[in-house]
Amino acid sequence: MTTPPPGYPPQPPHGAQPPGGPPPPAPVVPRIPEDQPFVVRPNVTKRGLVFLGVTLLFIGPIACCAGFGIVSSADPAMRAGNVAGILALVGCVLALVGLPLGIQLWLIGSGGPVLALGPAGLWIRTRPTRGQAIWLPWEGVAQISRRRWSLEKMLVVKPHDPRMLPKLGAYTALDSAALSAFYGSGLVATLNFADKSEAEILAAVAHFSAGRCPLT
Repeated sequence: MTTPPPGYPPQPPHGAQPPGGPPPPAPVVPRIPEDQPFVVRPNVTKRGLVFLGVTLLFIGPIACCAGFGIVSSADPAMRAGNVAGILALVGCVLALVGLPLGIQLWLIGSGGPVLALGPAGLWIRTRPTRGQAIWLPWEGVAQISRRRWSLEKMLVVKPHDPRMLPKLGAYTALDSAALSAFYGSGLVATLNFADKSEAEILAAVAHFSAGRCPLT
């Protein structure tokens, strides 16, 4: 996007407040537009492999203990009963662990891009598992940084004035509070579970921001 979205006035240089009060709320869309100069999408395969590892981590100890019990049983009839019981237990655990992770994976993948960059500003999701996104001009961004928590590496966007962010409901506020606690801002985009490398994303941020906001 080479110009601000319709209805959004040009920003004063480097986030200075316009005369007469706070800046207008950032424009919100149900999904990041796909026609931007640089678009970052979630890599469902990478995240799916991590989710598979988490599922196996839960099921592995149960399967090992069950297998030891079956081997140590001398009665063939008891062995057959143990096998059926263990298979049922593993199936239940797989459903309890795998189903929520599968739903989360589907939500992440079906929400479209997580970040888009252009000469005038950027689009970024407001929630990790929803497509809803907001647009910020580069002059309205105070800082873009990299943060890591556990296995997740994030690109963190901090606006100059939090009043730019519209009220998007209780669920978004809850997600934003959790992300702020971990990363320092509720506006984040994944770096290591994306369809582009971290180096590509950071290079694009530096190119399109053109020094209008610090990248740390």
